[in-house]
Amino acid sequence: MNADFFDALYDIEKEKGIPVDYMLDRISQALLSAYKKDTSESVDNVFVEPDLENKVIRMYVRKTVVEEVTDPALEISVESAAEISKRLSVGDHVDIEVETKRFGRIAAQTAKQVIIQGIREAERGLIYQEFTSKEHELITAVVTRIDQRNGNAYLEINGKGGHSEAVLLASEQIAGEELRDGDHLKVYVVDVRNSSRGPQILISRTHPGLVKRLFELEVPEIHDGIVEISSIAREAGMRTKIAVHSNDEDVDPIGACIGPRGSRVESIVDELRGEKIDIVRYSDNPEEYIASALSPATVISVTILEDAKSCQVIVPDDQLSLAIGREGQNARLAARLTGYKIDIKPASQSL
Repeated sequence: MNADFFDALYDIEKEKGIPVDYMLDRISQALLSAYKKDTSESVDNVFVEPDLENKVIRMYVRKTVVEEVTDPALEISVESAAEISKRLSVGDHVDIEVETKRFGRIAAQTAKQVIIQGIREAERGLIYQEFTSKEHELITAVVTRIDQRNGNAYLEINGKGGHSEAVLLASEQIAGEELRDGDHLKVYVVDVRNSSRGPQILISRTHPGLVKRLFELEVPEIHDGIVEISSIAREAGMRTKIAVHSNDEDVDPIGACIGPRGSRVESIVDELRGEKIDIVRYSDNPEEYIASALSPATVISVTILEDAKSCQVIVPDDQLSLAIGREGQNARLAARLTGYKIDIKPASQSL
């Protein structure tokens, strides 16, 4: 255990973020394991002392001075103790340095495995801590391979603790999206779980949170809190409705989200592989909000029914199919966006 060894520990701390103190603790455990393997004795009276200043690690076995030795692992005779120090007497404790280089090959291998395991556990802990802080956030990952059997994609994520692998399940991929090795993707971190095999990072491309984070990334007014996202309803790969409002009457929330010549929303649509996005204005007035949510259809009237959870909407006859949408998608997303059950009728049937 020389200065080069300590320098290596400091390099590990710098590159992987694993504290030197943690590694020294694991090394101490490794040395104790090697001692026990080599001697078959208890390690209750054995301890390791790292000296950071002088960059050395020493190991000692503490024994009690006795007149007659009955347990050599714990005791030392008065005569033998006198060779160490003439001041030692019966009942005193003496710390005897252990020459670690005498450990056999098997014991040394045991120590090595303990150290390697310690590094792995520390790395897993660092990865878990790092990505736990990124739950519900947006991260960029690189596709490394596609499992042709089930369509799952394996992605590499760069973090402070090194490279981590996450699985983007086929069910969490945007419908119709073709992924290839080397693709850079923005993914939403749904959850991070700790398991015996290390941290499991659950990611998604279909979660509504992905759209929210993309808008926060592309629209400065949202990032700064001037414009807020009130609600999102999404059918990944097809269409998303997002309701926004402004905390500044001089800022148009829809215009801010669309951006100059549509540049901001186009960037998000490109990331979502052409998914359509409807940006609507949120209102505390439910009638106004529901009418806005049914965009791009024109709405004549909205009547909130007695249960306060459903409403009847009247639209021009030529707007009925647009209000309902293909396979009911527009009405379905509007209902999820506003929280109201929406019954749409043409004007000719409302007379």
